[in-house]
Amino acid sequence: MILHVDMDAFYASVEERDRPELLGKPVIVGGTPESRGVVAAASYAARQFGVHSGMPAITAHRLCPRGIFLRPRMSYYAEISDQIRGIFEKFTPLVEPLSLDEAFLDVSGSERLFGTAESIARAIKQQIRERLKLVASVGVAPNKFLAKIASDLEKPDGFVVVEPARIQEFLDPLPVGRLWGVGKVTGRALAKLGVHRIGQLRELPVELLRQHFGSSGDHLRELSLGIDERPVVPEQEAKSISHETTFAQDLEDPELMRAWLLELSEQVGCRLRRHGLQGCTVHLKVRFGDFHTITRAHTLPQATNITREIWQTAAAMFAERLPTRRLCIRLLGVGMSGFEQPGPRQPTLFSDTEHERQTRLDEVADRVRERFGQASLQRALVILHELDHRSGPPGVSDTQYGR
Repeated sequence: MILHVDMDAFYASVEERDRPELLGKPVIVGGTPESRGVVAAASYAARQFGVHSGMPAITAHRLCPRGIFLRPRMSYYAEISDQIRGIFEKFTPLVEPLSLDEAFLDVSGSERLFGTAESIARAIKQQIRERLKLVASVGVAPNKFLAKIASDLEKPDGFVVVEPARIQEFLDPLPVGRLWGVGKVTGRALAKLGVHRIGQLRELPVELLRQHFGSSGDHLRELSLGIDERPVVPEQEAKSISHETTFAQDLEDPELMRAWLLELSEQVGCRLRRHGLQGCTVHLKVRFGDFHTITRAHTLPQATNITREIWQTAAAMFAERLPTRRLCIRLLGVGMSGFEQPGPRQPTLFSDTEHERQTRLDEVADRVRERFGQASLQRALVILHELDHRSGPPGVSDTQYGR
C-alpha cells in the first residue's frame, strides 16, 4: 500500500506554530503587495477570502486587505521537512518526496513490523502532530494516483483510506476533474460527451476516448479504472531533483511566470546543496491552459547547484524555446539531472568571480533564511531587477539543447 502525506498549508502553518498570535488569522506567505512577488502559501483563514498559492501578492491584498504578509523562510521550512522525513523513515525507507511538504511512502514491506498501512498512516500523522505541532492530511491506497486523490479529499486534517476491493466505489462518484490530465479544456470536451463523473468516463468505449483525445484517451481510461503502475522512488535513487507547481488560476502575467521560475529554481538549488550535489542538465516543464505540456532541457558545460545559474538557464529556455503562440500557463516546473559531487570548476559562460560570489550568496542565504526570510526574497528581487536592465539571460544554442 502507498501513503501520500501532504502537510496542510505548510509554510503558513509553520509560521502560525512559531507565532501563536497568528492562529486563526489570514496569514499569507510569499511576496508583499509592494513587490512583484507571488503567494507561496496561504492559511485556511486567508483562503476564505479567495487567496491561493500562485496568486500575485497585490491581488491577494486586494482580496484580503487585513492579510498578514510574511516573507518565506525556505531553509527553515527545509529543516522542518527533514524532521518530517525522519518520521517517515522510521516506518519505511521507500520515501519519495515531491516537495518540502508532501511525499509518497511505500509501506508494503513494513506491515509485518508496524501493522496495517492504515495503522502506519495514523502513527505518522500522530507523530507529526505531537512532535512538530503540525497537521498532515494522509491518503492510503494501492497506488500513487489513488493515494494522492485520497489525501486531498478531506483537507485540512484529512485521513482517507481506499481499500483495494473498493477502488471503483471510491472513484466513480468523483468529478472527472480529479483525474490527472483533465483541465478546463478536457473537462469541457468530456462534458460535451455527457461525462461529469469518473464512473461515467469509465463506461465510455476506449475507441471513443481515443477518437476525441488521441493517445491521452488510454491514459484517461486507465486512471478511471484506478490503474497506476508507477513505483515509489526514494530520493537517493532518483536521477533528478525537481519542483513544480500547478496554479489554482492559469497565469497570464510574464513577470509572475519569471518570479515563479526563480522560486522553483531556488527550491531545486537548495535541495541540491543540502545533498552535496551539482547537476549538469536544467529541465523546464510548462503546462498550458489547454493542458498541452512541453518539456525542455539544456546541458551546461559545468555542473552547478547555484540558484542564479539554474534560473538563468530555465528563464532562457522559457523565453526562447516555447511555441510562438503563447497560452495561459497552468503549471511550471524546474529540475536538475546529471548529478555530480562538487569538484574543481572548469571555465564556463559564467565568470569565476561571479560564480564565487553567487556560491557565497547561496551559502549565506541557506544559513540565515530561517531567521531572516527577507534576505532570500530580497535576493530574488535583486536578480529580477538586474536582468530587467540587461539584454536578457544567456542564450541556449540548438546544439546544446536536448529533449
